[in-house]
Amino acid sequence: MSILQVALIAKSVYDCGFEHVTSETASGVTLASARHSAQIEVTLAGNAFNVRVLEGNTLLVSELRRHFPANNNQFVCDNSKYLRLLLRRAAGLAQSLPNQAKLDFESAVASKLKKLPDAIKGTEVEVMVRQRIGQQTFRAAMLDYWGEACAVTGIALPEVLRASHAKPWAACATDAERLDVFNGFLLSANLDALFDRFLITFDSEGRLLVSDSISKSDIESLGLNRPLRLRWLATEHACYLDYHRAMFNETASKAP
Repeated sequence: MSILQVALIAKSVYDCGFEHVTSETASGVTLASARHSAQIEVTLAGNAFNVRVLEGNTLLVSELRRHFPANNNQFVCDNSKYLRLLLRRAAGLAQSLPNQAKLDFESAVASKLKKLPDAIKGTEVEVMVRQRIGQQTFRAAMLDYWGEACAVTGIALPEVLRASHAKPWAACATDAERLDVFNGFLLSANLDALFDRFLITFDSEGRLLVSDSISKSDIESLGLNRPLRLRWLATEHACYLDYHRAMFNETASKAP
């Protein structure tokens, strides 16, 4: 590949989450980032680009397939604009899929605790620090995974989006569970409030279920009287949704 072709690719993917060209071959270049472990090979095919995932989370290719057609794990981009869209999505997924969020959390916690007096380590203050950083990390991962839009409505206004746990933070046994991007959904504030209190949930196909304890008039006012469902649902969501539906049913059984 010529210097001009390498420069063309580098220019095309500037600021798309893969800021380093780590190697060049006769057929293409390998792109990587200091922010995640994914590596992508991009080759020129006439005026098009062929893209292949070399390293990264095992779920990365299957998640990319939700939005970009692939042939034998290779994605074809007809132009630089499409290439940039694919790389941005790949970078977002690479930063959100397990266990990148956990690694980011551990690094942030270690950095924060290093600045604090030894006397508060192991105390309630440390617990609060870990929880605050964990919630921030989880939200960032959810925004990356769902493309900064509500998992149900597609609303893309950050101020009203909430990272909703299916299995609550306190109920999780490990940080890996708490920070698993599949343990919850990015929801608009009204849906988050209902989901958090187990007044709505989702079935195994991603369809919204609404508690009988919510009146018909409130259902209509909340906009829940129309068919709503998750924009997509991964198999990895299943165990967490099973937990949430069980709590949804338990909450319904206790309703007056």
